[in-house]
Amino acid sequence: MPSRLQRRARFLLLGVLGAFLFGSVPIHAEEAFVTNQLSDDLTIVDLATSKPVATIPIGGKPAGVAVAADGRFAYVASPDDKAVSIIDAVARKVVGRVEVGGGPLGIAVAPDGATVYVADWYNAAIRVIDAKTLKVTGSIAVGASPSGLAVTADGKLLLSADRDDDMVSVSDTATRQRLRTIKVGTRPFGVTIDTEGKRAYTANVGSNDVSVIDLAEGREIARIKTGLRPYAVALAQGRGFVTDQYDGTVSVFDVASQQPLKRITVGDYPEGIEATADGQRIIVANWESNILSVIDAAALKVTAEIKVGDGPRAFGAFLRR
Repeated sequence: MPSRLQRRARFLLLGVLGAFLFGSVPIHAEEAFVTNQLSDDLTIVDLATSKPVATIPIGGKPAGVAVAADGRFAYVASPDDKAVSIIDAVARKVVGRVEVGGGPLGIAVAPDGATVYVADWYNAAIRVIDAKTLKVTGSIAVGASPSGLAVTADGKLLLSADRDDDMVSVSDTATRQRLRTIKVGTRPFGVTIDTEGKRAYTANVGSNDVSVIDLAEGREIARIKTGLRPYAVALAQGRGFVTDQYDGTVSVFDVASQQPLKRITVGDYPEGIEATADGQRIIVANWESNILSVIDAAALKVTAEIKVGDGPRAFGAFLRR
């Protein structure tokens, strides 16, 4: 006869297995949620099979996108409609819409999924959306033409790349007040924070480089040269990967030495970029080619191309993990 302790352990194990089997613990293949600005839709790509599995009409020239950490919802900013669409990632359909006004572009979701932040390009502000009520509940004043947004893993700090002020604004998410500004290169667009929350990286479209920011010190500590018109940055395996729009390449740099390593040819006009959860692949959206390029992060070479919609931007955290 099994002991009480053994029966309890078996019960707990069955409970965990049941949760996985019956869906209370989400299980899904990693997917890319790619905003296609010219075809006014969003393509969902299964990264296990490298095939598109759904196309969702969005409208309003969708650009910015952010998938919640739990993979339940994705949020898409449409500048022409002045709105944010909410996509149920499981049902694969739009389930809500929030009118935010101005020019919504960059978008980010708090780690707990409770709050969505949207950069208002025209009004030097970040709109704050309650993810439960789908209401705009506040605004944070930042610099001119905020584009990329990123939130630290603890959810306490929000960074915005303020393109036309050549700086990054660092805001307190609790008080919704800007704490400081950090001067970077010319025309910063995408901004990425490392997993430790120690450093941030901006792709500077105007100066063709990446700024490395020490968040504790609140200052730029290095500049790394890239190709022409860098757009966004991804991090994996101790390396940074930067989309060079005008060169059709991804610049690779070493995070520790802050030195360039290589340039990888991808599609035409690469923009959005993100690393897969395991850090093994880098996914790149190519605006002119209408494809995703898949880069092996260790071998530093393109291993696949995936057809998507017209004018893919995928600006933000577009992977559903």
